Amino acid sequence: MRKVLLALVFVTGLCVPAAVAAQRGGGQASLPDGDGKDVVEIACTACHGLGQIMGSAGYDAAGWRDLMRTMVALPDAQARRAANYLASHYPATTDRAPTLMDGALEIEITEWMGPTLGQRLRDPAEAPDGSIWWTGMWASLAGRLDPATGKIEEYKLPVSARPHTIVPDADGNIWYTGNSNATIGKLDPTTGAIVEYPTEARDPHSAVFHPNGKLYFTAQGASMLGRLDPATGDVTEIPTEARPYGIKVDAGGTVWVAYNGTNKIGALNPETMEVRYYDVPNERSRIRRLDIASDGIVWYGNSTMGRIGRLDPATGEIKEWPSPSGPTSHPYAFAVVDDVIWYNESGMRPDALVRFDPKTEEFQSWALPSGYGIIRNMWVTEAGDLLIHQTSSNRVGLVKIPKARLTSQE
Repeated sequence: MRKVLLALVFVTGLCVPAAVAAQRGGGQASLPDGDGKDVVEIACTACHGLGQIMGSAGYDAAGWRDLMRTMVALPDAQARRAANYLASHYPATTDRAPTLMDGALEIEITEWMGPTLGQRLRDPAEAPDGSIWWTGMWASLAGRLDPATGKIEEYKLPVSARPHTIVPDADGNIWYTGNSNATIGKLDPTTGAIVEYPTEARDPHSAVFHPNGKLYFTAQGASMLGRLDPATGDVTEIPTEARPYGIKVDAGGTVWVAYNGTNKIGALNPETMEVRYYDVPNERSRIRRLDIASDGIVWYGNSTMGRIGRLDPATGEIKEWPSPSGPTSHPYAFAVVDDVIWYNESGMRPDALVRFDPKTEEFQSWALPSGYGIIRNMWVTEAGDLLIHQTSSNRVGLVKIPKARLTSQE
């Protein structure tokens, strides 16, 4: 039995300004002629390149219109023309449909839409007060949601920051990685004050707080790892293997790093900043995200091979399992909840949320209701639930996991 309960909350807003859109990703392309082409060319290029349309899985008119309204506010007549045009030339296909695995667990997903459309909402995190935060990367903002009331606030960050990841500290300050202006930033939500710490690395990417109070971060394009001491403002940075990406801290204090440019996982000593590397089988292997179970086992998603795996740091032994949707499934975001593995198949449309129980080696998966985009990161809440997002459709989500059915031990 597969059951997903969905509550979707819509909040109106505007698309990102042209100054931000100019920094967007996605190349330009030539669209086929037809009624509505002019609307698509003008409206869609405000936030991304036309190549993203051609590379999509396609939708019917209702699907295209639903996706568009998460990005830009259009008059009804223009929205209808654009949606009909897109459905005619880029209809829904099943080429990338996920292979869903049945199971007994029932989850509940609640989603909220960010007020600023086209912001590329991503990397949600839970603050000590239970609020949910995220970065609006293309709009250079931080968003805050009170899940109890649905109230949403947005905080403007420096325009050049284009924040990638957000991490709250124990005092409620919000730290972010300035992916485009080579900074680590700290936002005080009570005053709106922002302090920026310059980095040598040009593109700080993902970050995590260590029990020692310091913030450790990756810089993917610069191939560097960094450490910021909030008490002094000192930043220490080192070169590392190609394209470090996800980063987590285990119970013993070791900082684990996933590499998206080589087939390695790194173990960073938080004091000496020395890295021990573990080779993942097959030179084509690339790791975006990882997490650590209570027994110290490192779990990861092998994106390029369509597999998930476990690394035993004590022995260096690695074991992998094929993801249900196969070699093109591209496992991406990764989280361990009560020693059960959760991740997504980012190569599928809709995006699929997958659960893997290491004790039974059984998978269960769900198609995300708003699976237009990709979950690029997950956060485990204090209650043992998951925070997710959909970058392309401007949504942040909470996955409620029944606590009595978390593992095969029950």
